[in-house]
Amino acid sequence: MEPASVGIVLDSSVIIAAERQGRSVRQILEQIEAVQGEIEIGLSVVTIAELVHGAYRTKTPAQRQRRLEFIERLSSDVPTHPVTLDIARLAGRIEGQQEAIGIRLAFEDLLNGATALYLGYEVATLNARDFQKIPGLSLVQL
Repeated sequence: MEPASVGIVLDSSVIIAAERQGRSVRQILEQIEAVQGEIEIGLSVVTIAELVHGAYRTKTPAQRQRRLEFIERLSSDVPTHPVTLDIARLAGRIEGQQEAIGIRLAFEDLLNGATALYLGYEVATLNARDFQKIPGLSLVQL
């Protein structure tokens, strides 16, 4: 099976759903590879920030600890891409162009989408509408 792109950036929605279902990082990766074939899978550092933010909003210390441990396993098993100067410029251009025509983008989604575009990757998400406003971005809906 030939992949549709060079790789995939995972959106936090995919990771949050998997963690809530009690699935492992390996199971997430296997699900994507079953659909896409063998493909590069990565994260944006922005996704890590979103996940850590969510962990600290939990109701109990035990739940927080479980989520933080999950995030550590995830960041150990999946390459994390920084927001570079080139990615920041791309995100700024996209945001400016979209705002000029009345389209607002969530900053986290903008940075994740710009990371994927810059790398030539798609975004795997459960919330396609969060990313459909980013021109040229391909999505993998799981």
